Amino acid sequence: MNPEQAADAIAAAHELDFSLQALFLRATLTVQIVMVMLVLASIWSWAVAISKYLRFRRARTEATQFENAFWSGQPLDELHERLGDRPRSALERIFTAGMNEWRKSHATGGKLIAGAEARINRVMNVAISREAEALGARLSTLATVGSVTPFVGLFGTVWGIKNSFEAIAMSQNTNLAVVAPGIAEALVATALGLVTAIPAVIFYNKLSGDADRLVGRMEAFSDEFGAILDRQMQKRES
Repeated sequence: MNPEQAADAIAAAHELDFSLQALFLRATLTVQIVMVMLVLASIWSWAVAISKYLRFRRARTEATQFENAFWSGQPLDELHERLGDRPRSALERIFTAGMNEWRKSHATGGKLIAGAEARINRVMNVAISREAEALGARLSTLATVGSVTPFVGLFGTVWGIKNSFEAIAMSQNTNLAVVAPGIAEALVATALGLVTAIPAVIFYNKLSGDADRLVGRMEAFSDEFGAILDRQMQKRES
């Protein structure tokens, strides 16, 4: 390519619109579908991340409030009656499950039925499992988005480059004005894949750690509450 042809190619490239909107409109249907999928996946992952973050923050606040009430010296029976049959927070539901089983374990005359401690611990463990499952719900969405979208973006890149080579072959022209649009479309697909995946992975790691800490807090409370009930059993048996 002589200097005059090179100057013409550069001038033609400058005349092209390389805004995101123009790149999307010029892209083939396949690349457009890829871009739309990536944008929707990004919106979905952000919605999941924000909703889980708000729920975890509320769960921490509710856990602190209940622990303050639990360790305030108020009799456990009164606390149980105040909570009623519809506890609001995770720790309240675990406490209510344990107290319900504690009351059911008393035979006529106030004596404890054999195996009460094992049953109470089992009931609270089941309650913790339910709460852990609820905390982890939809976190797999973030993991899936974070692992899949880079490959979806890569597919769009490969498809865009393929179209660029086809355009070169059909026009028998390798100047910048022919090659640049297809390459730009391909790079936009890759960028969208990364922009979608990176926050999803960060959110997943952050929220998974928060969920683990909340479950650990429930297990610690269950152990402490179980120890209190065990002391009560020992007093009744002595």
